[in-house]
Amino acid sequence: MRFFSPVERLLAMRYMRSRRSEGFISVIAWFSLAGITLGVATLIIVMSVMNGFRAELIGRILGLNGHIGVYSTDTRGIANFDQMSVDIVELPGVIAVTPQIEGQAMVSASNVNIGAVIRGVRWSDLAARRPLWNALDEETIARFRDEGGVLIGKTLALKLGVRPGDTLALTGTKGEATAFGTLPTRRKYRVAGTYDVGMHEYDSAFVFMPFSAAAKQFGMKDRASALEIYTADPQTISATRELVAGVVSDQYRVFDWLQRNRTFINALRVERNVMFLILTLIILVAAFNIISSMIMLVRSKNADIAVLRTMGASGATVMRIFLMTGASIGLVGTLTGTVIGLLFCWKIGSIQGFVESVSGAELFAAEIYFLSTLPAKVDAAEVGLVIGMALFLSFLASLYPAWRASRIEPAEVLRNE
Repeated sequence: MRFFSPVERLLAMRYMRSRRSEGFISVIAWFSLAGITLGVATLIIVMSVMNGFRAELIGRILGLNGHIGVYSTDTRGIANFDQMSVDIVELPGVIAVTPQIEGQAMVSASNVNIGAVIRGVRWSDLAARRPLWNALDEETIARFRDEGGVLIGKTLALKLGVRPGDTLALTGTKGEATAFGTLPTRRKYRVAGTYDVGMHEYDSAFVFMPFSAAAKQFGMKDRASALEIYTADPQTISATRELVAGVVSDQYRVFDWLQRNRTFINALRVERNVMFLILTLIILVAAFNIISSMIMLVRSKNADIAVLRTMGASGATVMRIFLMTGASIGLVGTLTGTVIGLLFCWKIGSIQGFVESVSGAELFAAEIYFLSTLPAKVDAAEVGLVIGMALFLSFLASLYPAWRASRIEPAEVLRNE
């Protein structure tokens, strides 16, 4: 047996189409419908954009940095890094171990000086850094491998005014002892190529150079600053970190990507939760509108309810009629908002480009948001949660007015008519 009878569905649909005398009630119902639609669509869009932003940002960070880092407590670096790499790469879940030399230097070209992070890596280890490797062509890799050139981000190249084949100078923070005292180390390098990984922080402030050249630049003879470890599953990194810590001695520190980015990830999580709560208020306000419109509808239908009761309709029947009327507003609004939200997420790149072309303003500045494009990642579980919450609030908002309608006494109503 169906929960709603055909007569109940017919009356509920008729009450949703108010007559001219009840136009004000209809306006409130339409505002309730629009509020739920807007709330559901906004929640889906904002949560999808924040999911996409987190996934893209963490993906770029993990693509250019190891999932686990091994550092020495000795300021001179890691001496036996090749043997350690062999021992670590044999662990389950580890797919690559790359030694690197990292330091800071002043990059100079065309009378422009910019501070940058210098990373010395072997050319074969570039493939482990997937976003960087995908941004390079074969000629650039060959110049990096054979000619000892450096790789700089496209944004940094524009600031320095250099192109592939030009020369730039690196002035290190560590100096060389001379007869005139300690002087900063300054060496010139040829630009092997530029890269664009879509992350402003790396495109504007990182320089990659051959491992041997970085060793000379920073005085790291037969030593590495750190070991970058790449794993098969970055999301279950704790177990692998424990295995790595068991292989290396106590003079080395082991950090995974969650530990190194804890503050940033926590900030993203808090912002996401706060945005969810704030935007839920839109749906809650729309639910209050459903309550007010339904209470007014019940008052205007007192005579109809009395006639139905005298014809044999039970209080439960009346309650189901008005419950269906209010819940239908929430159902239609939820479905409409879901469709609008999913379509917006699907075409978010085109919408961003259109708005920027019309307004002439950059909506998603890479300098502020780190990424150069607006991402969106739809989570089916979150969409289901939003839909369920909107339907539940709509049903809850319709419950009290429907209960009030079922409690109306026919004799009292007809006496006053």
